[in-house]
Amino acid sequence: MKKIVESIGFIVFVQGAAGLLHEWTGWFRLWAVVRRFDFLDGYGMFANIVLVVTGVAVMIAADAIKE
Repeated sequence: MKKIVESIGFIVFVQGAAGLLHEWTGWFRLWAVVRRFDFLDGYGMFANIVLVVTGVAVMIAADAIKE
């Protein structure tokens, strides 16, 4: 279970980081999930920062899970 939670946290972190790189440089267009949601239009930078922070928090919280 611990590995699954760590993997989910890593995927969320990577999505946020790729979204930030897309906002700043235009790269990683296919990886940036946030830009695909119309209701987040105009809030892309904020949503990507939230994804990065959430991914890090989930990876840290995975250490509290006992196997």
